[in-house]
Amino acid sequence: MRRLGALAAAVVLTTAGCAGAESGSAGPIVVGSVNALSGAATFPEASQAAKAVFDAANAAGGVNGRQIEYKALDDKGDPAAAAAAAREIVGGDEAVALVGSSSLIECEINAEYYEQQKILSMSGIGVDPACFSSPNIAPVNVGPFHDMTLSLLYGSEELGLTDICALLEIAGNTLPSYQAAIDEWSAITGKKLKYIDATVPYGGSDYTSYIVKARNAGCKAITVNPVEPDSIGQLKAAQAQGWTDVTWLLLTSVYSENYAKAVSNAGAGVYVPAEFYPFTDAGSPQNKDWRELMTKNGIPLTSFSQGGYLAAKYFLDVIRGIGGEITRESVTKALREMKPISDPMVGTPYVFGPGESHHANTAGWPVKLTTGTNRWELAAGDWLRIPARN
Repeated sequence: MRRLGALAAAVVLTTAGCAGAESGSAGPIVVGSVNALSGAATFPEASQAAKAVFDAANAAGGVNGRQIEYKALDDKGDPAAAAAAAREIVGGDEAVALVGSSSLIECEINAEYYEQQKILSMSGIGVDPACFSSPNIAPVNVGPFHDMTLSLLYGSEELGLTDICALLEIAGNTLPSYQAAIDEWSAITGKKLKYIDATVPYGGSDYTSYIVKARNAGCKAITVNPVEPDSIGQLKAAQAQGWTDVTWLLLTSVYSENYAKAVSNAGAGVYVPAEFYPFTDAGSPQNKDWRELMTKNGIPLTSFSQGGYLAAKYFLDVIRGIGGEITRESVTKALREMKPISDPMVGTPYVFGPGESHHANTAGWPVKLTTGTNRWELAAGDWLRIPARN
């Protein structure tokens, strides 16, 4: 990750001084986002959903008579492209803010640049640790680290599981954050993991050896932070070993219709704390407006599109309250001073605020995938929240 930081710093030096956006205008309000739209792991739905929200606002007359011009650039999962995209939006297009970004790397690459340029980013889906530790970035989602704490809490406190283990897939500098998430669970419950293996690779061709070691360690439940293909491979490896009574405590990263269709044997069940109100509950009033807008625009119904939708919705709520001109300076001030916004799609209010870090979303709604069903079901009747500690 040092290489990524050095690369970003180099780009900063070559583009410093390009930013402006301090003056008001009667023209469009430029809003941007940096996203993984191509590459090995993509998240196109977040920016698509944000654009749909802004298009609907424009069709209704815009904000104080001004249209939103939304620019969603592709970082391709590449550090240089992520740095260049941010500089094009912030320095070239003079955006007033970034809204709905979704990327594996862009927070780590661009956090310092956003601070230098005094611009704020409301990510739709924050992934890497820098998304939750920067004063200028405040994702609307729970994020993988709180997600893991919630998954462990549900397993131990609601399901009453014992002998819980962890298989961690570590990219970049994420291990300390996952360890902190596990430590948070231990501090709340007084319990410890039976076994932990932080050497599990992303995109592994065969997970048998990791599964065998976990089974031999006496694990009865396993928390993992996988992407969908990896989790499917891990469940198949357990099934091949005849290990069908293990409970899987996973993250929102596998909560999709395609994953459910691909899993025939889920062991003793796959449990996920959905970061937004479960989108698979088709008749829910909580998701009604989001579902109708996504369906109208042909955007997939996923957690990622929920994040982009909420980021744009929160942003509009805030800038509609700005009394004077809408500029980067006035938007930044409004987001820093905003009151918390509640929404039925999330369990905790959203606020940007003046803090040095932002990780306000601490609730998930448990869902379950049972062997042989190929569909997700609600596993609880209310939000599961991480208890506040002094």
